[in-house]
Amino acid sequence: MGSILSFLKFVFKYKNGIVDQIMFYVSMICAFAVIFNVGYVRDPDLANLLDHIINAMFYVLFIMTGLRTASSIFALKRVEVEHYSGLVILSYFALIIIARFASVPAVDLFGKDQWIYLGIYLVFIAELSKSTLFFDNFYFNPTILFVISFFALILIGTVLLMLPRTTIEAPLSFIDALFMATSAVCITGLSVTDISTNFSLFGQTIILVLIQIGGLGIMTFTGFFGYFFSGGFSFKNQLMFGEILGENKVGSVVKTLLTIIFITLLFELLGALLIFSTLDAALFPSLGNQVFFAIFHSVSSFCNAGFSILTDGITNDGYKFNYNFQLALSVLFILGGLGFGIVLNIYSYVKDSCIYWYHRLVTKKNYKHKAWNFSFNSKLVLACNAVVVVLATVFFFLLERNTTLSLEQGQMGEWITSFFMANASRSAGFNSVDLSFVSMPTVLLIILLMWVGASPGSTGGGVKVTTIAVSIMNIIALARGKEHIELFKRRIAGESVHKAFAIILLSLFTIGVSFMLLVFSDPDKSFKALLFEAVSAYTTCGLSLGITPSLSVAGKFIVMMTMFVGRVGTLTLLVAFIKNITRRNYTFPEEKILY
Repeated sequence: MGSILSFLKFVFKYKNGIVDQIMFYVSMICAFAVIFNVGYVRDPDLANLLDHIINAMFYVLFIMTGLRTASSIFALKRVEVEHYSGLVILSYFALIIIARFASVPAVDLFGKDQWIYLGIYLVFIAELSKSTLFFDNFYFNPTILFVISFFALILIGTVLLMLPRTTIEAPLSFIDALFMATSAVCITGLSVTDISTNFSLFGQTIILVLIQIGGLGIMTFTGFFGYFFSGGFSFKNQLMFGEILGENKVGSVVKTLLTIIFITLLFELLGALLIFSTLDAALFPSLGNQVFFAIFHSVSSFCNAGFSILTDGITNDGYKFNYNFQLALSVLFILGGLGFGIVLNIYSYVKDSCIYWYHRLVTKKNYKHKAWNFSFNSKLVLACNAVVVVLATVFFFLLERNTTLSLEQGQMGEWITSFFMANASRSAGFNSVDLSFVSMPTVLLIILLMWVGASPGSTGGGVKVTTIAVSIMNIIALARGKEHIELFKRRIAGESVHKAFAIILLSLFTIGVSFMLLVFSDPDKSFKALLFEAVSAYTTCGLSLGITPSLSVAGKFIVMMTMFVGRVGTLTLLVAFIKNITRRNYTFPEEKILY
């Protein structure tokens, strides 16, 4: 026994990397086998053979995971953080095995092949995440790594969307698959094909996963799984993820990362339940379809992606007048558009308030808690969004009350549709009215709302409401003869003002270039439709006047590049590739420019 224990200690102390590599390659082979079977194979005999092989691989992974976890615990004589993931996976595998071999009605649902596929991917993601924390070995500019991660995810999504079983009819061409993957990863919503009718459940699931990962950023997911499955971060990892997440305190990187994931999944779960409660079960062939519908639209709404698996989108006859459904979507994409920091601020404030009133009214105890105030950025973002929400809703109602809104059911329906459209136009990309019938002033209003966009640090696009607010306040300050912008008893830093005007100028430049290129690539389209498309692509909104599927190959490529630049950020790209980190210990004399 002593020699066995010594051998295990030697393996898991000095050869643990080899063990991890073996698990990684075995799980990768299993994952590729699942993709090949689900996405490519159409022959029933071959599919049956692959099912048996995949099931065998599943049990092999179960045995290997069990042996590695048990041996590591036995060798160390204690349970460490890195063992938790193995124990969770083993519990999940055991649940599936019980469901498949034991007649237990409570867990029969987990006996289906889909849960086996999920288990295989859990192992693969666990092993892949351990391998992704390789940044200690060499240095990458975090901004460049952020850009590369999006590009890599788009390429992976393109390959998956080109699989034959992704679509019900003919498989997508490379350019169409690349366009759809870019739109999903960049959470835009522009589409060259109808995913409700042409995409299989497998294809819609791919779009859903790309939206989720693209909405939060692949590096966020990589960091989360890497931390969970490897048991911690190195100091260098914390520095890198701190820069990506915008977290100044190194010690708070892990907490911020976990909070972002927790807040996102919590609100998407609550949103799915809310959407599910608004649906008519008679419109779905099964409960599973209804659940998938709720989950898909919850994720798409919170991530401000604008994708829908409804034919004709929200204008579908079964949902156009389902105002509760539209309100549920509105709540989700407004929360997603506020930003993770603001949502967390609101969540913490509500939680502390509930605890305070519980102790005051129920336990009758003096509850002492830390005073919680909204931060300066939270106040600014909430104030800006409140102004935009109210003004946009009122203007949309006034402009459309005698046209598209006249088709709604009652005045309440008109106001809900105005609220939905005004806020969806900022970044979400859903539409409950046919945009081909809205008036020209309304088209201009929607273009303006798309350009303004959502809040910083959110899943929404646009130049952001705070950018517009700072620019307007700077103009007012100059008109009053003030040198600085003052708000909420704070002075806004000059760097923030400089960035605001840089973002506005770069956005107008990028949209202008995209629009001019589209005019050359698709001269048969109207200027209005092309400008609308360019603005929608850059702001990752996803609304369109119906020309997206008929764009030329060059036009689709231009829109793809615009979506990518809009999602990553023009200023981010410039900083990544041009930034000079050389510090100078001197300054030149100051001069004033004549205007």
